Amino acid sequence: MLTLKQSRRLQSVLVGTSSWAIAALIFFPILWMILTSFKTEIDAFATPPQFFFMPTLENYLLINERSDYFSFAWNSLLISSVATLLCMLIAVPAAYSMAFFESRHTKRTLLWMLSTKMLPPVGVLMPIYLICQSLGLLDSRIALIVIYTLINLPIVVWMIYTYFKDIPVDILEAARLDGATTLQEIGRVLLPIARGGLASTMLLSLILCWNEAFWSLNLTSSAAAPLTALVASYSSPEGLFWAKLSAVSTLACAPILIFGWISQKQLVRGLSFGAVK
Repeated sequence: MLTLKQSRRLQSVLVGTSSWAIAALIFFPILWMILTSFKTEIDAFATPPQFFFMPTLENYLLINERSDYFSFAWNSLLISSVATLLCMLIAVPAAYSMAFFESRHTKRTLLWMLSTKMLPPVGVLMPIYLICQSLGLLDSRIALIVIYTLINLPIVVWMIYTYFKDIPVDILEAARLDGATTLQEIGRVLLPIARGGLASTMLLSLILCWNEAFWSLNLTSSAAAPLTALVASYSSPEGLFWAKLSAVSTLACAPILIFGWISQKQLVRGLSFGAVK
């Protein structure tokens, strides 16, 4: 029979081992993509797969010669950042009014907003394409910024609303008694308290914008094309070139992976604040 101390130690070892196993399983596709990016096309198609090979930079050199990577990366950064900021500017007042001035229709409104995420994007592609065409916004950053803002707004409002609901209303009432205006109440009281949740929401919105591919492929061609369009350009009628596709995918994923890794503590702390229950 195991003692209580031994049982807890065994449980800790099992939990730790399971966590590392799950993390390795999730990370393996990313690792394989990175390894494949340093292979030749012959090595990439080898059967069985080769774990030991002579690395080469020819795929990255070819991408540098064929495409202006920094132009695509700048488009991704600009579009994702501006769309995230616009989304937060709209979502914070909306979540504030719903959380602290709740009516009998608030829950229905939130559910209706979230239900729009269930709509297949291809179902509204034609009207949005025609609107952009009539306004001269095809292959423009403005069109993608507006669309990215709108498609992420329901999730962002939901998350911020959940964070705000965890804040005691007495704190805001005390600020009102001290003569704080609505803007002062939000800017000086509410936002500092919920900064962890707001930061994690911004990170999530930024990641969703960065990874969005459907609209970028259908509404851009060259001038406003982000990294998702660059990745898609390496899928040709002649077939898939796995080594080159892995290299360009690595370049597209690297910035957001590094950024997510640096800010992971803030992301986890913000999610545990109230969005995940």
